[in-house]
Amino acid sequence: MTLVLCSLFVVAALAPLFFARLGRNAFYLLAAAPAAAFVWLLFQYPAAYGEGLTEHVDWIPQLQLDLTFRMDPLAWVMCLLVLGVGSLVLAYCARYFKDKDANLGGFGAQLLAFAGAMFGLVTADDLILMFIFWELTTILSYLLIGYARARLSARRSALTALIVTTAGGLTMLIGLIMLAQLTGTSRVSGLLERAPALLEAHDGATMAALNVAVVLVLVGAITKSALFPFHFWLPGAMAAPTPVSAYLHAAAMVKAGIYLVARLAPGLSGADSWLPVVLGLGLVTMLVGGYRALRQKDIKLILAFGTVSQLGFLTLVVGLGTPAAALAGLGLLLAHGLFKAALFLVVGIIDHQTGTRDVRKLSGVFRSSRALGVVAVLGAASMAGIPPLAGFVAKESVFTALVDWADGGARGPWGYIVLAGVVLGSMLTFAYSARFIWGAFATKPGVPPTPFKPIRFSFLASPALLAALSLLLGLWPAPVDSWVQPYAALFTHGETEGHGAGHLELWHGFTPALGLTALTFLVGTLLVLGRERVTRFQDAMPRIPEAEKGYQNVIGALDDVAVWVTGRTQRGSLFFYLVVILSVAVAVPLITLLWHGQGIPDNLYWIDPGSPLQWLIGLGIIVGAFGAVRANKRFMAVLFVSVTGYGMALIFALQGAPDLALTQMLVETVALVAFVLAMRRLPPELRDRTGGRYRVIRVILGLAFGAAMVIVALFATDARVATPISLDFPKLAYEQGGGLNVVNVTLVDLRAWDTFGEISVLALAATGVASLIFVRSIGHRIGRSAGVETGSVGRVGPQPDGSIEAAALATARRFGAPPSSRDGVVRNPWLVAGRTLAPERRSILFEVVTRLIFHTMVIFSVYLLFAGHNLPGGGFAGGLMAGMALTIRYLAGGRFELAEAVRMSPGLVLGAGLALAALSGLAPLLMGGNVFQSAILHFTLPVFGDVKFVTSTFFDIGVYLVVIGLVLDVLRGFGAQIDVELEEESEVAAR
Repeated sequence: MTLVLCSLFVVAALAPLFFARLGRNAFYLLAAAPAAAFVWLLFQYPAAYGEGLTEHVDWIPQLQLDLTFRMDPLAWVMCLLVLGVGSLVLAYCARYFKDKDANLGGFGAQLLAFAGAMFGLVTADDLILMFIFWELTTILSYLLIGYARARLSARRSALTALIVTTAGGLTMLIGLIMLAQLTGTSRVSGLLERAPALLEAHDGATMAALNVAVVLVLVGAITKSALFPFHFWLPGAMAAPTPVSAYLHAAAMVKAGIYLVARLAPGLSGADSWLPVVLGLGLVTMLVGGYRALRQKDIKLILAFGTVSQLGFLTLVVGLGTPAAALAGLGLLLAHGLFKAALFLVVGIIDHQTGTRDVRKLSGVFRSSRALGVVAVLGAASMAGIPPLAGFVAKESVFTALVDWADGGARGPWGYIVLAGVVLGSMLTFAYSARFIWGAFATKPGVPPTPFKPIRFSFLASPALLAALSLLLGLWPAPVDSWVQPYAALFTHGETEGHGAGHLELWHGFTPALGLTALTFLVGTLLVLGRERVTRFQDAMPRIPEAEKGYQNVIGALDDVAVWVTGRTQRGSLFFYLVVILSVAVAVPLITLLWHGQGIPDNLYWIDPGSPLQWLIGLGIIVGAFGAVRANKRFMAVLFVSVTGYGMALIFALQGAPDLALTQMLVETVALVAFVLAMRRLPPELRDRTGGRYRVIRVILGLAFGAAMVIVALFATDARVATPISLDFPKLAYEQGGGLNVVNVTLVDLRAWDTFGEISVLALAATGVASLIFVRSIGHRIGRSAGVETGSVGRVGPQPDGSIEAAALATARRFGAPPSSRDGVVRNPWLVAGRTLAPERRSILFEVVTRLIFHTMVIFSVYLLFAGHNLPGGGFAGGLMAGMALTIRYLAGGRFELAEAVRMSPGLVLGAGLALAALSGLAPLLMGGNVFQSAILHFTLPVFGDVKFVTSTFFDIGVYLVVIGLVLDVLRGFGAQIDVELEEESEVAAR
C-alpha cells in the first residue's frame, strides 16, 4: 500500500514534465498510474477479505504516531471507486481539455495527487494519519475547484469549500483525539474493537464525553459530504471543470464523509448521539437536495443538488447500524459512484460540444448523438432506481432494510417517519432524474435544435464504461454482494430480530419494498408529467432562508469584526507596532522570571578569559549599533547594522563554531545586498531619524528589549536541570549520521524534520514576498519596455530580434555605442555587461574580478556542499556561496547577465530542492526504514578509491537548491524587477 501511495504522488509530481512534452495526451499517462494500482487492488482481494492486509512503519513512537495502513473489505470497496473512477476520469480529461488550456500540468498533478490522498485516507488505520490525508484532500479540492482562477466565481466557490470543510475537519480532529483518549488507542481498528465495551460503561461522564466526541467527528463527515446545513458548498463547487465534479463530487471527496460514517458505524452507531445526527441530517439533506434539483435550469446543477440528495440518503443508510442497512448502503455507494460519475462526464461532453448547459437552450441533442443519449439514460435510470440497473438493486435493498428496521419497533414511530421520508426523497430522485434527461436531450417545442459536434469514441469511452458497469452489476449483482457481505457481518449488535443482512439481488419477489418502489415510480412519473405545475408550485412557495445566505452573513460578520479590530490595531504607525511587539517581548519573560522567583546565575563572566579578542569584537559590535542609531542616511545605517552581524560571525568563529560563522557571514552579505538593492526605491535620507516626540520612549524600549534578551539567555542557560542531549550528538552524528561535522549531520539527519520545516517556510516565504511586492507568481516572466523579455531571474525569454543580442543592440543604439561585432550582429560573450548596461553603470574592474572569481566561488560552493558532512560547510553554506556568486555576476552584468547565468525561474529551483528533500525523506520507506533515515554506503571508485557515502547528502542537495532559489528570488524581486521599473521611468522621462 505504501508503494502504491508513493507511486501515485511521485507520478503526480512528475506530471508537469509529462505535459510539457506530450500536451493533453499526458492525461493518458497519468491515468495509467491509478489503473495499475486498480489492477494491484484486484490481486489483493484474497488478503483483504482474509485477515486483512496491514502495513506499519514507525513514525514518531514517542508520540504514538505511526504510518499504519490496513486494507479490509470496506477499504477495498472504497479503493475500487477511488482508483477505478479516477483512472477513467483522467483518461477522459485527455479529450475534454485542449492543449492551449492553461496550467494543464498543475491540474493533472493535483487530480492524481487527490487520488493518492483519497487512497491514503481510506487505507489509513491511524486516526491522526487519516486526518492528515483528510485535510490533504481539502487542500487539493480547493486547488481543483479554483482551477479557473481568473473567474471570480471559481475563486469564491473554492474558498467557500475550503472554509467549510476545513472548519469541519478541525472540529473532527478534536473528536478524534477525544475518541483516542477514551479508548486508549489511536488505531482505527483498535478503536472499533474497544468501542462496544465503552458503550456499555455506566460512567455518566464517560458517556457524555463519548457522545460529544461522536458529534464532533460527525461534524467533519457532514461538512465533507455536504449535508444540511453545510450542503451549499457543493453546488457552488460546480464552477470547477466537469472532470473535477465527476471525480471529487461523485466518487471521491464527498465520499470521504460517507466512508467515515461507514468506518465508525460498526463500533459507534450504538452511541446515543449517533442516530439523531445521522438520520436527522441525512433525511433532511435528501429532501432538500431533491426539492432544489427540480428548480434548476443548468443540467450540471441538477446533478449537483441530486448529489446532495444522494449523499444524505447514503449517510442515512450506512449510519443506520444494522446488517441489512450496511449491505444496502455499500451497494448504493458503489452504484452512486458509477452512475453519478457517468452523468457528470456526459454533462462535460454536452457542454464541450454545444457550449451550453441550459435546459432552455438545449434541444434535439439525443437526435444528434444517440450513443451519448443511451449512456445518459442508463446513468439516469440507475439514479432513479429503475430495473435492471445497479441503482435499482441497491435501492430495493435499502427499502427492505428500512422496512425491517421500522417493523422492529425499537424506535417507535420514528422508524416509519424515516421510511416515509426516504420514499418521498426517492420520488424526488425519480423526478429530477427524468428532468435531467428531458433538459439535456429532449426536443423542445419552439427551441431550435442545438448545434452538436460529433464525439470521438475516446471522449465517450469513460462514461460509456461506467454506464455499462451500472447495467452489468444490476443484472449480475452477485460480485457486489460478495464484496460487501463481510462488512455487513460486523453489525451483529445491530441485527433486527428475525432479519439478517440479506443479499443484493435483482428480484426479491413481491415484497413491501417492491410496493414502495412501484409507488415511487408512480408519483415520480406524475411529478414529471406535471413539471409545469410543480414549477409554478415551487415559485409560489415562500422563500425559505438558504443556508448559503447564513454562511455569507457569518463571513460578513467576521469581516466586520476584522475591520473593527484592524482599524484599532493596524494604524499605519510603525512606532505603534514596535511598541506593542517589543513591550510584550520584554514584559512576558520578565514577569515569568519574577513569578517563579528565579535567582541570578552565580557563574557569570563578562568575557571568555581565553579569548581577549572578544573585547575588541564586542567593542566593534557596540560601535556598529550606535552608528546604526545615529546614521542619517539609509545606506550608512545598513552598513552599520551589517557590522554587528559580521561581528557576531567573528564571535562564533572564536568560540569554535566555524559552520555558524561561515553561514552567518554569508547570510549577512546576502542581506546587505538585498537591502542595498531595495533602497534604490527609497529616499536616501532618514528623515527625523533621531528626533520626534517619542525619542525617549524609543530609547528606553530599545535598551529594555536588548537587556531582556540578555537576561532571558542567561537564565535559560542556567535553568537546565537534566543532562543536555547535545552531549550525545557527536557520537550520534558519527554512528547514525556517518559524519564528523556535528552541526551539518544534525541539520540533515538527527533533526532533519526541523530542517525540512525550515526550507518549506523559506519556499513559502519567497513565494509570498514575491506576490506581495509585485503581485505576481514566483515564476512570472519579467518584461522590458524595449521589447526584451526575461524570465523571472531565469531564462531570457523569446526576443523579437534575437534574445540577448537584441538587448545588446538596443542598449548600444540607445547610448550611442557602436556594436562590437561584424555585420551588425553582436557576439554573446561570457559576461555581457558591456552590451546591456548603460556606460555609467559599468565597472571594468568589477567585471574583470567577476570573470576571475565566479567559477571559483561556484566550485567552492559545491565543495562546501559535499564536504559539509565531515568538515565545515553543508547545503546552507554551499547554497549561500553559490548565491553570492550569482549576486556578483548580477552586480557586474545586470539582469540579462543573471538571466544567462541561470536559465530557470527561482520557483523551479525552489520546488526542485524542496521535492528532492521530500523524496530523500520518503525513499527509506521503500526500503523498510523510517522517514528521513540515512544509510551509510561504502564502495570503491576508480581514481577516488574507497568512498563513504551517506544518503542524507541528497537531502543536503535539496537544501542547497532551496537556498539558491531563495537568493535568485531576492535578486529577481529587488534587483531585476526594480531595474525594469527604473528603465521604464527613465524612458518616460526621456520622452
